[in-house]
Amino acid sequence: MAIWEKLYRFPPRYGPEWGSGGIFGLKYYKDVLYYTVAFEGEAHFVRDEHEKIYEFDLVGEKPTSGGDTYNAVDVVDEFIYFGGWIHAPAIYNGKGHASTINFVNKYSHIHEYDIENDEIRLVWKDSIHHPTDWAGEVSDILYDPYNDRLLIAREDGHKNLGIYAVDRKSGKSELLNPKRSLKGAIIHDNACFGVGHNFTNGLEGIHCLDLITGKWETFPVGDSVDGAPFIRPLLGDMASAYNRVFAFVRGGLFVGNPLNGEAMSFFRLFEFYTFYAPMRTNALPIGGGLLIAYNSMHDAIYQPRKEDEKEFARFTNTIVGPSVLVYIAPPMVKIVGAFGARITSIEKAGGKILLGTNTTPNTGALEATPFDTGSKDILVLDEKILQENPPALSFSLPLIFPSIAMTQYSVGNFGGIPLEGYKEPRLIIYADKDNELSVYEYDLLLPPTQAYEERFDIKKGRNVIDLSSFSGIVSFSLKEPDFEGKVRIELR
Repeated sequence: MAIWEKLYRFPPRYGPEWGSGGIFGLKYYKDVLYYTVAFEGEAHFVRDEHEKIYEFDLVGEKPTSGGDTYNAVDVVDEFIYFGGWIHAPAIYNGKGHASTINFVNKYSHIHEYDIENDEIRLVWKDSIHHPTDWAGEVSDILYDPYNDRLLIAREDGHKNLGIYAVDRKSGKSELLNPKRSLKGAIIHDNACFGVGHNFTNGLEGIHCLDLITGKWETFPVGDSVDGAPFIRPLLGDMASAYNRVFAFVRGGLFVGNPLNGEAMSFFRLFEFYTFYAPMRTNALPIGGGLLIAYNSMHDAIYQPRKEDEKEFARFTNTIVGPSVLVYIAPPMVKIVGAFGARITSIEKAGGKILLGTNTTPNTGALEATPFDTGSKDILVLDEKILQENPPALSFSLPLIFPSIAMTQYSVGNFGGIPLEGYKEPRLIIYADKDNELSVYEYDLLLPPTQAYEERFDIKKGRNVIDLSSFSGIVSFSLKEPDFEGKVRIELR
């Protein structure tokens, strides 16, 4: 029996937290498939002969909840190292003026699974034992092969944030850099991590640790290839390929190698003035390229209570299109799949691509339930989707999305749509006024060049722009804001 034939779906079950977690950390290594089901607080290890389910009782008492919501996992020799956070035991405060979780038992953690002996060991844990605040979650694990240690990124939390080194034998931890960081990637002999507050402004640069000398260098992000600014580039994941760092963010991706003098240029991709983003997922190296998901709904406010929360609720609950699976093979960017609310984890196993999926997003503070609210499963696809024609799909969105969450931005570029493999793509604009549309055409060319611009007159009413004469990636902008207009992008 193939290992994926033993996989099953996970309907809503016990797990006090905010909204829904997901299936995270998918890792197929030495005939073992590991993944964590959050918020149920279950780590699964599937072999041909049996399945082990670990409920984090080495951290604290049951019942537990949480586990991992950022895909913190790496492998070394015969070991799988998995991290994240866990409530042990979980405390649900119940409904009242607000529905909350007590964080006094929330721990950040790193565990080691010994494949040869089928054993789990707690390597490290950390907690500040506070009812409303928590120690920085482990959101990424990178193995440092020169110093034989684990580098962990910690941004989501209130204390103990930054980049830490953890000795994988003793569990002793050391703070290497206090700047909060969510994700990182190894490039050549450096480990590079995102810099910036990811829950406000987004990625502002990267800082790189020379694994040999121990010295740090910090580099700002560069400009966009279509000439327009980027807004709130919240970091989803980072990866290394083509001797460059790839940082996947809300609205696009940054690519470059500042260590060699090449700036981190911004390529607009799926910019819709909403929370559509490559967040709470992972980039998978495959076929020499990278596979990443841009998610339709990963985080959202469920019950806004204040005016600013109402704006952010509209921003996070506006659904403009399906989640897409995108294959990055510069200069090509290609859509290879269309799915529901979100893809939480991506892995390759025996000619298959495994996707952790979920119907429901994470929600915000004061919106806790005593059970996970999403329906989760692991979808099994053939690797051949990378070489097949892309799926037919469409996006529908307001032309302008004035919002506190988007810093009241009124005129800017949107789109960033990969046209690879589509024969009849088109843009339909329902305009409330006469206007002028600019179409920007560019590839994921490395090093980059500026986009080509072509302009079209837009009349009040319905306008159809044939995009079949364009190639690569296209983004758009209007000369004047149109607060009542809307757009439909059709890819066929």
